[in-house]
Amino acid sequence: MTYLQLVNAVLRRLREKERTAVNETTYSTLIGDLVNDAKEEVENAWDWSALRTTITATTSEDMFSYSLTGSQNKFKTLQVLNETSGFELKYAESAWLTRQHILQNPAKAEPYYYSFNGVDGNGDTYVELYPIPDAAYTIRFNGILRNTDTLVNDTDVLWVPSQPVILLAWAKAIEERGEDAGVMSSSAYITAQRSLADAVSLDAIKHPEETIWRAV
Repeated sequence: MTYLQLVNAVLRRLREKERTAVNETTYSTLIGDLVNDAKEEVENAWDWSALRTTITATTSEDMFSYSLTGSQNKFKTLQVLNETSGFELKYAESAWLTRQHILQNPAKAEPYYYSFNGVDGNGDTYVELYPIPDAAYTIRFNGILRNTDTLVNDTDVLWVPSQPVILLAWAKAIEERGEDAGVMSSSAYITAQRSLADAVSLDAIKHPEETIWRAV
């Protein structure tokens, strides 16, 4: 759904007139803010299939630190692969990785370990590799990239399930009003949470390995 469609879906539930633009009135602008608040909460509630993506980094000889372009410090790593040689990198504690880099003669070879260390000037996450790369390798980061940007334009599209976002924004709007024709915000929030739980359950079916515990 688009930003405008989301806002109008909330306005209808409040028995308000639909608008042709999110910022048409002060109240529709407020509803737009509540939609964005709800969007962030829903995005953070689960590792949604729609937010799964891949970011790649190509190494250079003697360089161990790389910026994950576009990650914006909102990237959750699920798997890191050396695409060039076909094996999975292992996560290493930052302190251990730092100790390896400050050795008098740190190892130089294909990287087998990774860790994160801050962000660059654009807000993208830095990843550090060890051993220090001795050539060009393509490192593939599979994970979840939650949208750092709010919906702004009327035609901006929501990627996560729309119903939980609409119902949560509706609950927030009722809370802001105090009550809406007898519907209390607590009741509306329960409805929104049920919708979110249903959406998570449906999406989780696509990745059963992430919800089934197995003894190691």
